[in-house]
Amino acid sequence: MSLRLQINLIIAGLLGLFAALVIGLQIDNTRRSVHEELMGSNVVASQILSRATWVYGAGGMQSMGEFLTRVGRVRANEISLYDEHQQLLYRSPPPTYKAGRDAPQWYAKLVSAPLAPKEIVLPQGRIVLQADPSRATLDGWDDLLPMLWVVFGAWILANLLVYALIGRVLKPLRLLVKALGQVAQGAYGTRLPALSGHEGLQIRTAFNVMAQSVQDAASARRQAQEATQALAENRALTQIIQERIEQERGAIARELHDEMGQQVTAIKSMGLAIARKAAGHDTMIETSARLVMGCADQIYDGVHRLLARLRPLVLDHFGLRDALQDLLDDRRAHFPEVALQLHCSTALGGLDDAHSTAVYRIVQEALNNSLRHAQASHVDVALERLADALHLRISDNGSGRLAQFQSTGHYGVLGMQERAQALGGSLLLEQIEPSGIRVSVRLPLGPHTEGAAR
Repeated sequence: MSLRLQINLIIAGLLGLFAALVIGLQIDNTRRSVHEELMGSNVVASQILSRATWVYGAGGMQSMGEFLTRVGRVRANEISLYDEHQQLLYRSPPPTYKAGRDAPQWYAKLVSAPLAPKEIVLPQGRIVLQADPSRATLDGWDDLLPMLWVVFGAWILANLLVYALIGRVLKPLRLLVKALGQVAQGAYGTRLPALSGHEGLQIRTAFNVMAQSVQDAASARRQAQEATQALAENRALTQIIQERIEQERGAIARELHDEMGQQVTAIKSMGLAIARKAAGHDTMIETSARLVMGCADQIYDGVHRLLARLRPLVLDHFGLRDALQDLLDDRRAHFPEVALQLHCSTALGGLDDAHSTAVYRIVQEALNNSLRHAQASHVDVALERLADALHLRISDNGSGRLAQFQSTGHYGVLGMQERAQALGGSLLLEQIEPSGIRVSVRLPLGPHTEGAAR
């Protein structure tokens, strides 16, 4: 049921109560009038008849009957004459006023109360006087009936007028409900037009502010979804690019290992053969041959270092633990004064290439920062595999500060973050007091991360 209909029914009920009160007052006034008329008429008729018995009583019952016949009907009274044997000698004629009509029985009971008959005793009989309210009741009914039609018509017109006025007053609410429905369907650009009245202005202002807020929130949510989708796509693209880079690095490393390794070995073998053959015969040739062998050794060492930077072959053949251990051993050879420690979980088997490569590259970059830039004297690497993720921590006691990494130009840290985020993980830098930096990495694991055991 609509609010308009509810309000209209309430007002209709109140108008109905008011109409009933007016009709009730009219019926009560009619009841009083009928009662006063009956009482007055009955008293007058009783007095007249009482005096008449003195004049006509001596003439007998016949004389009294002739008198009553001449008198005729007395208003609002029924007169009956009985002889001493209780035989009816006379009764008042029926009323001629509004003859043939009577008020409804229910109305007559409302406005008239029966009066006890009065009896006048004669020497040879008696007169019975009975009050008759039928004409007075009919007059009241004739007065009430037009009033009922007027009240009913006024009630109908008042309800129609109230219904129209309520519709006009509630127009802002209908517009508000319609606008809310449009907003609920996604039309966030819906706005209310100018509404009449102070309350209409408040409704319009409040709704339009709310709609603008909803539109802004929806726009922000859509932009956030687009940004999230773009970020996910960028991470996937970053992961694909890194995988392709690692594949290319691996191919180049294998090519260098196979081709350059064989060529350098051949050069060194030929130099050794020349040096042996020239020994004791030509010192210059022997010296030159040994210089060639030295250059070959330098080339081999350079290629070996380049291979480690391009793609650690030990990672492909022996797994992540051995690759990290080999990385730390290489750094110990170049930085013998630095204490390097590795703590690895025993459950590192089954990791896929993406996670193994990401951990290795992050450790490699973190070691470069600690040893080459922060001049650390102690670096601790801890790798632990839990049920749902890999947890990596690289801690040092170097001179690095967090403020340095928050400035631009630190692409190594950015690369570590990209590698972690590409796998759905996170990277956190923490300051260690009094000096040092801790790199904490979490890489989530799932069914897709399982690969061939390294």
